[in-house]
Amino acid sequence: MKKLYTVFLIALVFHAYAQTPDAKLIKEFDAYIEKSRKQYDVPGLAVALVKDGKVILNKGYGLRNINKSDAVDNQTLYACASTTKAMTAMCMAMLVDEGKVNWNDPVIKHLPDFQLYDPYVTRELKIRDLFTHNSGVGNADFLWGSIDLPAEEVLNRMKLVKPSYSLRSSFIYQNIFYLYAGKVIEKLSGLPWEVFIQKRIFDPLGMTRTYPHLAMVKDANQSSPHHWVEGKILVIERTSADNIGPAGSVWSCADDMSKWAICMLDSSKYAGGRLVKPATWKELFKPHVIVPAPEFYPTQQLTKPNWTTYSLGWFQQDYKGKKINFHTGSLAGETAIHGQLPDSKLGIYIFGNLDHAEVRHALMFKAFDVFGLGGTRDWSSDILTLYKNLNQQNEQKQKADDLQRISNTNPSLALSEYTGKYTSPLYGEVVVTLTGQNLNIAINNAVSIQAAHWHYDVFSGWYNKRWWGKTKVQFMLDASGKARTLLIEGMDFTRAD
Repeated sequence: MKKLYTVFLIALVFHAYAQTPDAKLIKEFDAYIEKSRKQYDVPGLAVALVKDGKVILNKGYGLRNINKSDAVDNQTLYACASTTKAMTAMCMAMLVDEGKVNWNDPVIKHLPDFQLYDPYVTRELKIRDLFTHNSGVGNADFLWGSIDLPAEEVLNRMKLVKPSYSLRSSFIYQNIFYLYAGKVIEKLSGLPWEVFIQKRIFDPLGMTRTYPHLAMVKDANQSSPHHWVEGKILVIERTSADNIGPAGSVWSCADDMSKWAICMLDSSKYAGGRLVKPATWKELFKPHVIVPAPEFYPTQQLTKPNWTTYSLGWFQQDYKGKKINFHTGSLAGETAIHGQLPDSKLGIYIFGNLDHAEVRHALMFKAFDVFGLGGTRDWSSDILTLYKNLNQQNEQKQKADDLQRISNTNPSLALSEYTGKYTSPLYGEVVVTLTGQNLNIAINNAVSIQAAHWHYDVFSGWYNKRWWGKTKVQFMLDASGKARTLLIEGMDFTRAD
């Protein structure tokens, strides 16, 4: 009996010893999160950390709104933004398992009205290509970001977007092809994407505080978006991604995202079964496209990956000899990141409510070090320094641009002669009116610019949504000397009268 008691005592001590370091690491990481949040001036974060199928940290930090005292907790709702993409890929994977679609099916097989600018790409684009950002079509976010268009019209205008490169020859991030994927899911399942994802992912996983669309969010416990505006952090107007839902409209909380993270690490298993077959799950994480580095994520200047790829809704790279899967999410004033270190069965999900606060990358790599690969690097300080240097470089470029201004020039025309309506079948409508000595430039009734004369026929000013910053507007004259074309950030509009 004494011997048995001794063995039990040794086991108890060993168990306590084995558990103590984990508890200590979690406590230290918890403190590191709060320290980093303050370091980056983020009003509020929410973090879910999972390992070996268990939640080891699930907590909120700071405030939901910088002007109020409501604290963030693990139930606070945030925008998942582009981390939604992995969920949409999972929805398609389910239909692959059911034999309703193949990754290599032409998109036009399931969407007969599918049409892009290039007939060859229209014919050859595969279902897989909808998820991998290598269609040849450049970024077309202006169709939903600066034009208030319904989803069907967003897709209709894609046939007017000229290709930026040949099919599958490069990588340009493209949200709208995920909207096409959502339409395929609807066509094959008979359910709108938002209903399908609710029934097939959120409900089975018990994600009771996860919503496919912002329009469905009525709960008061939600974060507010924040942005630096002229040296101050301000609450800004929320951006809705509902019209491109499958690319980035899901809303959730840290508690629910811990369930999704565990499921994704464990080959899509959950308490009631699994979402897809093991082979299909592997296909989701197979590298499909080479991603230029470090051009896409500046943090790769510090992590120095040997390779960077994109799978189906996930970025990938090597880190300390191991493969990591991750994806960021960004809407104006709101951030997210979902990171996996599969070999360590480690996952982290981070929500933030300050625009492009890259503390998300810092905490992800810190978690990989602390709970997986070892290391004491202060990622928060190093990444903060990196971005401060990048911001300084951008400021220097802006100053260099300002030096290009030719002083003592005048507009070619009287200001009133620039006014009128300018249109584009792709970009929509701009109405130019005169307000004192400034031109008021209203773009698609969604955003406007108060622009003063800069030089020649170029005008410069702030967007009314000041977190968008400043921009320049150029008028081009026709042979008769009349203002005929208006150029704004690569978009061209032709005078309607």
